Amino acid sequence: MAETSIEWTDATWNPVAGCTVLSPGCTNCYAMRMAARLEAMGVEKYRGLTRKSGERSVWTGKLFLDRRALEAPKTWRKPRQIFVNSMSDLFHANVPDSFVREVWATMQATPQHTYQILTKRPDRMAEITQALPTLKNVWLGTSVENADYFDRIDDLRRVRAVVRFISFEPLLGSVATADLSGIHWAIVGGESGPRARSMDPKWVDEIEIACRRHGTAFFFKQWGGRNKKATGRLLRGRTYDEMPLRI
Repeated sequence: MAETSIEWTDATWNPVAGCTVLSPGCTNCYAMRMAARLEAMGVEKYRGLTRKSGERSVWTGKLFLDRRALEAPKTWRKPRQIFVNSMSDLFHANVPDSFVREVWATMQATPQHTYQILTKRPDRMAEITQALPTLKNVWLGTSVENADYFDRIDDLRRVRAVVRFISFEPLLGSVATADLSGIHWAIVGGESGPRARSMDPKWVDEIEIACRRHGTAFFFKQWGGRNKKATGRLLRGRTYDEMPLRI
């Protein structure tokens, strides 16, 4: 486990490391930079997961399945909200179904924690989870960066989960027409880092309006930019830290 500064969770847990660039939201993924840094520090788990492309580090498509990490949550006594695979995607095509089941078993054995799993592959999430128990302590979500990826929301609605959520981060375009029916929580954030693309405030307002219409909890994470601490996370002079009600 690693404590984290991510505003909507307490800690991260990475039984899988490594990924593949899939859509425009992946272009400046912080996890690629972090994986390259960890490899340079000699962390074996991240060896060969990225390569240099110009001045950037990008995923090679290689994954590392960390079976030793599977037991870790059982040693954490204090209840936490845990972001699963901040350095990967549990539903990547190259993660075996059997390994997903092992991750599920760990989460089922540790009901004191709440696990938040985010994927850009909700079609596979929907398929695999049909054969898995619906756990009260597991929230399942997908990332949607612009209107070109509304199909991910449709796939997410097929997922059996106590909480379904969407991360509109990095928000790269208007998603005003998004159908949030059946979605319990929406996280909104601008891209951050050295190559951050800008986010129009109007896009944020559009999501909040959609959330109010559908009864979806609204969480505004950040404005982003090259210096996200400078731009902060105030929206109209206040923070929005709404969390979903468990059903």
